[in-house]
Amino acid sequence: MKRILVCLLPVLAVISCARGPHIDHSYRAKSQDSRAQFLILHFTGGTWEASLKTLTQDNVSSHYLVRDNPVKIYQLVQENRRAYHAGDSSWKGQTLLNAASIGIEIQNLGDTKGPDGIVYHDYPKAQIDAVIELVKAIVARHEIRADRILGHSDIAPQRKVDPGPTFPWKRFAEEGIIPWPDASAVAAKRGTYEADLPNVAWFQVKLAEHGFATPLTGQLDIATKNILAVFQMKYRPARYDGIPDAETAAILEVLTPPKVKGP
Repeated sequence: MKRILVCLLPVLAVISCARGPHIDHSYRAKSQDSRAQFLILHFTGGTWEASLKTLTQDNVSSHYLVRDNPVKIYQLVQENRRAYHAGDSSWKGQTLLNAASIGIEIQNLGDTKGPDGIVYHDYPKAQIDAVIELVKAIVARHEIRADRILGHSDIAPQRKVDPGPTFPWKRFAEEGIIPWPDASAVAAKRGTYEADLPNVAWFQVKLAEHGFATPLTGQLDIATKNILAVFQMKYRPARYDGIPDAETAAILEVLTPPKVKGP
């Protein structure tokens, strides 16, 4: 019997150490929130089979993958763990957003080459319905701010265009998920800017205020055109050529009102 006890002692010691110290959970700090500060929406840019393989077997991942047909939501990474979906990213000065975000990949062919140029594919309504339900649940769990529900193109405009111009951002606004520029305010501002279009430096400052990592060169360089194009894809998808115009200026003005100074 003594021999058995002696043999068991090292095992019991390992079990005791593995359990760790006793933690008292009697108190809670007032100053805290979720590690998930952003919710990022993507399209996969491929078929179901290719999308699933990439997101489960390659060095890229997302918390959720939403299939198009049949519509089904798959969780690939637990929400309390980091997924690798955002890459080199930035929004309002915060960078490398993988560590502070939840990613949703939406299975969609994305941007493909057609006879007349790049073609963006539509999202089935049932798939978008499922994404909206999922987004609302995640936002409720983590209290993610509406202005931090973004597309991959918002946080990486020099590399990415997803979820693209066919993604129904306006419907997300109608569901109360994201903010949206007031149409009447945009129309009123548009007339002003049609008469006197701001220079490129103005657009760059406004895009930076909105959240993009925008170069402040005063020149319509490739980086600025890329940012303008993805901004237009989201808020004015009828034309997203990356060229400054009165409507884009009006939308930017409404989305970035002057900050009211305190007394």
